[in-house]
Amino acid sequence: MTQLSVNVDHVATLRQARGVSYPSPLEAARIAERAGASGITVHLRRDRRHIQDRDVEELTTVVQGKLNLEMAADDDMVAFACTLGPDQVTLVPERPDEVTTEGGLDLVNAGSKVLSATRKLADAGILVSLFVDPDPAQIRRLTDFSNQQASGFEINTDHYTRPGADRSAELERIVDAAAMGAECGLQVYAGHGLTVENVRRIAEIPVIRELNIGHAIVSRAVIVGMEAAVKEMLAAMAG
Repeated sequence: MTQLSVNVDHVATLRQARGVSYPSPLEAARIAERAGASGITVHLRRDRRHIQDRDVEELTTVVQGKLNLEMAADDDMVAFACTLGPDQVTLVPERPDEVTTEGGLDLVNAGSKVLSATRKLADAGILVSLFVDPDPAQIRRLTDFSNQQASGFEINTDHYTRPGADRSAELERIVDAAAMGAECGLQVYAGHGLTVENVRRIAEIPVIRELNIGHAIVSRAVIVGMEAAVKEMLAAMAG
């Protein structure tokens, strides 16, 4: 069965909005794992708009499953991760003015920086995943990264989740990307924009090991609580 990693970034967004100490991403992480999540994901952005360094440090002692740290392939971020030692780092593109991650890494035209970061993280004993669009040209480049110790990749499901999208066509792209990446010997993950309404067909793709979902779960948790929100998502994934 496909596993669920819960992204608790937006618990920190609520906290940072008032500059107070609550709600706690650590408490949210504990509840999410007790509810059945296989691990926790957080994105440490350059502007520290939600998750802070101390959150990541504390989560390394709290998370029972896999702690997945999303971050840009910057030297200072890589140094922080190598010192801290999360279970996995997922390298993502990042722009200062974006509301959320807008697309996958460009491994074709700008892969050298990502490749360098991959090597450093892997040498530090950290699993490395790459966030990419389901574009055959980008997926083909994953071979270079698997040879440099990348362990997995996450397929950007954004276009599949958009209103008015040709879901069948987008699903086919994701299925093909998952198969191509798996042939490189990489673990396959997916996420971005997934909700209880659209997650099932992604969760049913056999080679996808884990889904990373945050905004939909935290938004629902505001209404029903984190435990119920995580269990609803797991039920939707299972169909």
